[in-house]
Formats: sequence, C-alpha cells, structure tokens
Amino acid sequence: MDDAAVVDARAGWRATLETTAAKWRPTVELGALFAGWYYFSIAFNVYQKALLKAVPMPLTATFLELAIGSALVAASWGLGAKARPDVKTSMLKPIATLGMVHMLGNALTNVSLGKVAVSFTHTVKALEPVFSVGLSAIFLGNIPSLAMCASLVPIIAGVMIASATEVSFNMAGFLSAMGSNLTFQSRNVLSKFVMTGDDMKKLDYVNLLGVLTIASTVFALPLALAFESSKMNVASIVAGGMPLAVAGKNLFMAALCFQLYQQLSFMVLSRVNPVTHSVGNSLKRVAVIAASVIIFRNPVSTTNIIGTALAIFGVILYGRVKKQKSA
Repeated sequence: MDDAAVVDARAGWRATLETTAAKWRPTVELGALFAGWYYFSIAFNVYQKALLKAVPMPLTATFLELAIGSALVAASWGLGAKARPDVKTSMLKPIATLGMVHMLGNALTNVSLGKVAVSFTHTVKALEPVFSVGLSAIFLGNIPSLAMCASLVPIIAGVMIASATEVSFNMAGFLSAMGSNLTFQSRNVLSKFVMTGDDMKKLDYVNLLGVLTIASTVFALPLALAFESSKMNVASIVAGGMPLAVAGKNLFMAALCFQLYQQLSFMVLSRVNPVTHSVGNSLKRVAVIAASVIIFRNPVSTTNIIGTALAIFGVILYGRVKKQKSA
C-alpha cells in the first residue's frame, strides 16, 4: 500500500470514528445526566437524613439549604456560568406564588425525612401521580381515562401495604410526605396559570429553578423563626451527638447536592419528554430507597418490600398510560 492509500485509509477511519462519536454523543451525555441526577439525589437524602436525625430542625435546615442554594445561583450568574435572567416587575407575583409552594414542598419533605425512614418518605411520595391526576381534574378540567385511573390503583395499594408494615411509621412523617405531594403537584398545576406571560416564558428550566430558590429562601426564614427559633443555639444543635463541624458539613453538602440534582433533573427534562422524565423519576426513587436501606440499615419486611415495589410498578404503569394518551 503506497503512502497516498495509507493517508486515505486513515482519513476514512477518522471520519468513521467522528461520525460514530457524533451519533452516540447525545446518548452518552443523556446517560451522564441521568447518572448525575440519581447520584446527587441519593447523596442529598443521605446527608439530609444524617443531619435531621441528629439535629431535628427541618425548617431551619430548609431555610439554610435554600440560602446556600441562592448563593450558588447568584455566584453562577455573577461569574457568567449562566446568563442572568431579566426579572421584570410583572414576573414578581408568579415567582412569589411558585416560590411559596416550592418552599412548602421542600419543608414538608424535610419534616418527613426527619420523622421516618428515607425509604418510607419516598414510598409515600410515589403517590405524586394520584395528586397530579386529582388536581388536574379539579383545576384544569383534565378528566382522567379509565386506564389512567386503573394505573393509580397499584400505587395506592402499594403505599397502603408499605405504610401498614413500616417499622418507622410516624403519623407526622406520613402526613408531611403527603403534604409534600400536595404542594409539589399544586406547584405544577399553578405553573399552568402563572407561566403564561411572555416574560415568564423566557425563563429556561435552570433559571426558573434559580429564581424559585431565591424566592423560597425569603419565605422560609419567617417560617423557621416562628417554629424553631428557640432551638437556634449551639447547645440544641450538638445535643443530638453530632459535632458542630460535622453538622455544618452535612448541611452544606445536602444543600449542594440538592441544587445539583434539581438542576440535573431540569436538564434531563429539557432533553426528553415529560413521560420519560416521570419514569426516570420513579426509577430514581427506587435507587434512593435501595441506597437508604443499605446505608442506614433500616429494618424492612418482605411485605414492606412488596408494597413499595407495587407502588413503584404503579407509577411506571401510570407513565406508560400517560404516554399512550399523549401519543
């Protein structure tokens, strides 16, 4: 083979490799986003549970984590890592509305994580589709099909079975997780009403999360002061046996992981359809439940596992039914 033929062969191989790389790059990038979303979600729940187990101040933790998140958002805008949104006066009311609900959803989730096992909180939060269907029917007039209603049955049955056999069951923890479902799904319904202005539509997913984080911080402070101000001292913080430095580390890491997994979730949503994202979120919940059981060594019965699996199966089934309806 002469030199010209060798050069042509190398050029052909290079072109083939570049074409193959370009073809697979979106899939690899999406896989990396999913992996990061799952990893930081698991990490957030681990750090958060460890913190709240020793320092039972969920509302204060919510405020501080949102404040850290707000600082990270501001830094990303200030350093040019993300273009700063042009927030106009007309946007303040819808941002405040969604920010309030966003804050309540996070606060109630933290209350639940502090009261019961991580696995149980996320099993109860598998009921999100039930709240989504109900609120959409009431406020948006979206009447669910018979198939969609049928897909909710295993979710409800699974959560009931898991709740009845949950060793760490606590009514406050259960109701807080249910309240979190209600507030987060209310946020989704409210967004249909308040995200209609031309200025609001200009916000991309990441900047929307950023402005909601800042608004949520403003609302979280008076709530924390109203209910936990008496505990805001060093003695109360170290009473659970966790050194102050470790508590501070867990708080910062929980806040960082929370922001990262939320942003990665929005980045995934920007690349896939909502149904695929919903199924991915269900599988993420499985990963969080499994990791928390292993890390915290929570006692679980066979019946509890069956209930959890049934609920997750129902969520995935709901996603498939919803996909067929939207096709």
